[in-house]
Amino acid sequence: MFNNLFQKYITTKNIIFFIIAVLFIIFISKIQDIAILFFASYVIACSLNPLVDKLSKKFNRNAASLIVLVGAIIIICAFFVPLLALGIHEIKSFADSLPQLVEIFKQNITQNHLFAKLNLNDLDLSDFLSSTSGFTSGLVNSSINIGKNIGTAFIYLIISIIITFYFMSDKDTVRKTYLSLFPSNMQEKAGNIMSSISEKIGGYVVAQLATMASVGIVMAIGLAICGVEYAILIGLITSVLDIIPIIGPAIALILALIVSCKSGIFTIACVIGVFAVAQLIENNFVRPYVFSKFLNLHPLIIYLFLLITAKYLGIIGVLFAPAIAATVVVLIEELYIKNMK
Repeated sequence: MFNNLFQKYITTKNIIFFIIAVLFIIFISKIQDIAILFFASYVIACSLNPLVDKLSKKFNRNAASLIVLVGAIIIICAFFVPLLALGIHEIKSFADSLPQLVEIFKQNITQNHLFAKLNLNDLDLSDFLSSTSGFTSGLVNSSINIGKNIGTAFIYLIISIIITFYFMSDKDTVRKTYLSLFPSNMQEKAGNIMSSISEKIGGYVVAQLATMASVGIVMAIGLAICGVEYAILIGLITSVLDIIPIIGPAIALILALIVSCKSGIFTIACVIGVFAVAQLIENNFVRPYVFSKFLNLHPLIIYLFLLITAKYLGIIGVLFAPAIAATVVVLIEELYIKNMK
């Protein structure tokens, strides 16, 4: 058995291919920002390719790709622009009143008998937001850097859209080019691996959007029923932050508690209850269903890659941790596990 495997796979071409692959991985690690940009574009392209494939029956591939990409951009804008327009007053009011709300929150937790038992009297939230004047001056002083970062992000966004378009329109060309890098006896397996990866990471976008929407909608509706200010804005923030597991929801909960603290202990309890219900629905119903359906990954694998990508790739790595996990799992299954059977 081992002799057959040795003769089949340990060839001069395969050894050369392995060396090139290792050098390629080293090269990618040196340009990880660019690699992440291409990977993110590929993830988006994989999620949109099924629609492009259907439209390609009526239009040519380029036209179908353009229609789907423009349609996706329009849908995203149609969703976020009204929310931003609706919440722009809330955003300004929230930013102006946030330092004062932090002080109220501090007073409540330090004067409350329940919190006093936890020795929180020395809690200093001034490091979080020192004062209204300090917060405002900080925003002014950092406005130039913020503008530069927004400009850079916009440029990367445009580049990502262009790359995504070419990934969709030249899908067959990309596949043929990818397969041409492999020895002839490995091209069939390489094609199967590419198809599996594309299918799984394409589903990641749909799964992530579904989970974000579920927690954001539940939070917004629940907070509105409880009479909490900025309910829609906090629901939107919760939805966006949910893309970062553990840390994102924790930040969203803190913001919700800060806003609701001046309304009394009953409102605070309601906010905690709404947050618990939102997380319960997402983690026990929505997330297990959509991630198992589209990615077929155990949560432990996702959290493992979350920690690894957070350490080596930063926040962008965290955002795409499930997609990276799906890619690695497919490679391990195809290249190792199946060969052991």
